[in-house]
Amino acid sequence: MQAIHYPDDPRPVRWHQPVLALGNFDGMHRGHLKIIERVRRGAEERGSTAVAMTFDPHPSKIVRPDKAPPLLMTHQQKLEALARCGMHGVAIVRFTPELARWDPETFVRSVLVEWLHVGEVWVGANFLFGHDRSGNFSVLRSLGARYGFRAEKIDPVRYKDFVVSSTRVRRLIGEGRVDEAGALLGHHYSIDGTVVQGEKRGRELGFPTANVCPENDIVPPAGVYATTVTIDAIVHPSVTNIGTRPTFESGETNVVETHLLGFDGNLYGSKVRLGFVQRLRDEKRFDGVEALKGQIAADRARAEDLFARMGL
Repeated sequence: MQAIHYPDDPRPVRWHQPVLALGNFDGMHRGHLKIIERVRRGAEERGSTAVAMTFDPHPSKIVRPDKAPPLLMTHQQKLEALARCGMHGVAIVRFTPELARWDPETFVRSVLVEWLHVGEVWVGANFLFGHDRSGNFSVLRSLGARYGFRAEKIDPVRYKDFVVSSTRVRRLIGEGRVDEAGALLGHHYSIDGTVVQGEKRGRELGFPTANVCPENDIVPPAGVYATTVTIDAIVHPSVTNIGTRPTFESGETNVVETHLLGFDGNLYGSKVRLGFVQRLRDEKRFDGVEALKGQIAADRARAEDLFARMGL
């Protein structure tokens, strides 16, 4: 998948009248995936290029930084997800204060028409763009008719009783309801990070852990979780504790420690991806080391049972 940036890079010649998925795509949830799938199908029908357009930084960080939401994905995670979904290319608009002042027509003419030469554009039903978010789908469709491209929208996607949205996913993760968040996403919520030196208390207890320094904006709240750890494209089942380790200390900063099941190796300095499957319990203080060891063993057994049912 080729990535290009506006305004720095020219449109690749082989991107002939691309079919475009336009949005922020934070989290790549089920609603985003429906847009991506429709764009892929449209590109195949037209014999053209399937392209996703997104923004860096997220527009809210420029327009209203005090209210900008934490993001579900790092920029690299988003690019990898778009590639896995079959996008041929991604067009990244460098969002600036100047661009934030553009009216909808200026954005459409400058970016979609003159830069990308789009043939078709797909957005979510609630997509807004342009200065003060003054452009909606009706405006986009009208401008498409004027400038010679087709504009279509995907209606909101529902999962059970909920409309799927990045906002709802953020709230679920913030409440520790990672299994429900995964259901809306269509995949486990994951954070990337580097394994750093810890205090080796887990190894002393008989349950060695990898301390992960997360790169993502959002880390689930304190608690114990059944997780997966992906290292060099291999997925390992694990149990992760997030918290201040109250049995030993009363720090104020949460630490992310993960115990890989059936793995014994040196991971210091390794880049890992930690996927959150299910919350097992709250973090709590134990009266002593033996009580803590007993609870960790129980957590591990519960996670092993869960992973056995998942076939992992």
